[in-house]
Amino acid sequence: MFSPEGPTLRELAVQALSSVEHGYDLLAPKFDRTPYRTPGPLLDAVASALEPMGPFGSGLDLCCGTGAGVDVLARVCRDRVTGTDFSAGMLAVARGRIVPGGPEVSWVRADARALPFRSAFDLVVTFGAFGHFLPRELPGLFAGVRAALRPGGCFAFPVVAPPRPGSRAYWSLLGFDAAMRVRNAVWRPPFVMYYRTFRLGLAGRELARAGFRVGLRDLPSFGHRPDGSPRVRLVVARRLSGGRVSPRPAG
Repeated sequence: MFSPEGPTLRELAVQALSSVEHGYDLLAPKFDRTPYRTPGPLLDAVASALEPMGPFGSGLDLCCGTGAGVDVLARVCRDRVTGTDFSAGMLAVARGRIVPGGPEVSWVRADARALPFRSAFDLVVTFGAFGHFLPRELPGLFAGVRAALRPGGCFAFPVVAPPRPGSRAYWSLLGFDAAMRVRNAVWRPPFVMYYRTFRLGLAGRELARAGFRVGLRDLPSFGHRPDGSPRVRLVVARRLSGGRVSPRPAG
């Protein structure tokens, strides 16, 4: 499926009937030959947006998968780069990557909801992972990211504008999420992957509650929608040195 080297329909079905962790262990050897891998143009755009804010010292790729996001960190971090994921299979593939640039690279197996780091990084990035977290899990997730960052550190991730209601993409994502809800209602263990549960406004409020100052930057290489809004934006959340603050919407 997707390409001669990619996973077959049967392999994808087996993955979908597994837990999230085991499903990605199974998919890992062929993951980079699927559309699920973060595309190169998006990685390049994020790196270009982060470069003027740096250089950063150390960086973490949260839910790193096979490690594509680590290439972004290698461009903007001077000292060391870490990728973390809870799938041993994905990390095994990531360890075989040749990462350009000079920073030291390490790989750590950990659940993003229970990160083992404390004030260890100046920059945390993540790509395409939020569909694996239910809205109620965001406070704990963001609190863990905040704890992993040094004061003033940055948490950055791209957000694609939702498809226009009634469009083909809109119905495609709606149908996928509906199918996943039916699957999780009748099959165990659950496989949490929803495209429509992560909302920018909610994320902005939860980041603010966790102790971040939230800003947005357009990624102009992806153009604008007919209403003039950007197709892709980069969320840049700075860890405040004090305690939590009152929520402020991200937009």
